[in-house]
Amino acid sequence: MLAVIHSLQNLLSSRLLSKNLKIKIYGTIILPVVLYGCETWSLTLREERKLRVSENMVLRRIFGPRRDKVTGEWRRLHKKELNDLYSSPNIVQVIKSRRMRWAWHVARMGG
Repeated sequence: MLAVIHSLQNLLSSRLLSKNLKIKIYGTIILPVVLYGCETWSLTLREERKLRVSENMVLRRIFGPRRDKVTGEWRRLHKKELNDLYSSPNIVQVIKSRRMRWAWHVARMGG
């Protein structure tokens, strides 16, 4: 995931592109690469955390820093703020739903 993010970091932090376009880039380029074959993964809690951290890193790059209303200083967005701005399910939820869909598909195949 980090290689994909690294190759697109200038694009994701560009001020010339809208946030909606950056989110579309994330959803169409980065997520499919990261989630390839995720139906068969058995994730540990540590791996889930790493995926969430990586996703938050990308979202922070997309949405950029915010100016604190009280102090007036620039700061990173917190997880709650990222979840409010990015309304789609997080990457771990997507993996779990794809696993369930794959399990249902295999169960229907029968003998």
